[in-house]
Amino acid sequence: MEYEVVHTDDVPLTDLSEIDEVPSDLQMRAIDDFLPSEHVQLKLWYFEPDEEIRYHAHAEQEELYFALEGEFELTLGPDGDTERREVEAGAFWLARPEVGHGHRNVGDEEGIVLAVGAPNVEDPGRDPGEFDEGSE
Repeated sequence: MEYEVVHTDDVPLTDLSEIDEVPSDLQMRAIDDFLPSEHVQLKLWYFEPDEEIRYHAHAEQEELYFALEGEFELTLGPDGDTERREVEAGAFWLARPEVGHGHRNVGDEEGIVLAVGAPNVEDPGRDPGEFDEGSE
């Protein structure tokens, strides 16, 4: 088929606290499991107040984020030269490969973030300090 359609409610919510390899205790919907793509990963991340995805970087993957609900404090930039910004629902942010990024729900209610990553490769988050300028 040339296209696929899926509703959010048709994608199960995964409790990441039950997976030892994942450092975050967030909940997530893996949209890309239901809209298989060769080129992008699609995830919906659910944050209770004060939950976060810690500051990290990827070797190959570029990630685009969109805050659907909530208020977030972002940590963005290369290791040793980060910037903190607060954003609300409707904000986009981008993290290129090897550039550190993380975000925390600073609001009083649940926050939801759509994450789009490309290329669609296994690229676990690493300490941004592992990436020296001009390497990889």
